[in-house]
Amino acid sequence: MSKIYTKTGDKGTTSLIGGTRLPKDDIKIEAYGSVDELNAWIGVLADAPENKERNAFLKEIQDRLFTIGAELASEPEQNKKKLPELFESDIEVLEKEMDAYNEVIPTLRAFVLPGGHPLVSFAHVARTVCRRSERQVIRLSHNEEVNVLIIKYLNRLSDYLFVLSRKITQEQNAPEIAWKPR
Repeated sequence: MSKIYTKTGDKGTTSLIGGTRLPKDDIKIEAYGSVDELNAWIGVLADAPENKERNAFLKEIQDRLFTIGAELASEPEQNKKKLPELFESDIEVLEKEMDAYNEVIPTLRAFVLPGGHPLVSFAHVARTVCRRSERQVIRLSHNEEVNVLIIKYLNRLSDYLFVLSRKITQEQNAPEIAWKPR
């Protein structure tokens, strides 16, 4: 790409992979746009020096999010390109990582407030963006067929990000702030 700007979106529409143009506020665009935002937050987490040991794993998550975004941004009946796929094993990898973290972090005894360390807060921001992405993809699924593995992956990823926030809390000797309703 020699130029990043095409001016084709100046009237509020964008192209799907396959060529169809949709309004930029279409639920399909919102869904993959939210996944793109989530990918950026995973990048923030991956770039933190404290996450050096899990950088490769976070980059793998980013790859899966690009796969999800490509699938959501395409029209299978019009798209001639072979897209990468999401597999059940991608979900199992997240579960395995959570299981390993849960072996070493304290048992959760109360709801926790996001915070205690900037990196913990970033993990919570990523988690909430992931939940929004999941809701938007579910909303999209009411109008068109959506790969069920996408919804499942986003659901498990938000769980992973919560467990990751707790693991980072432990690693940074940060306080885990229990919610104490007034």
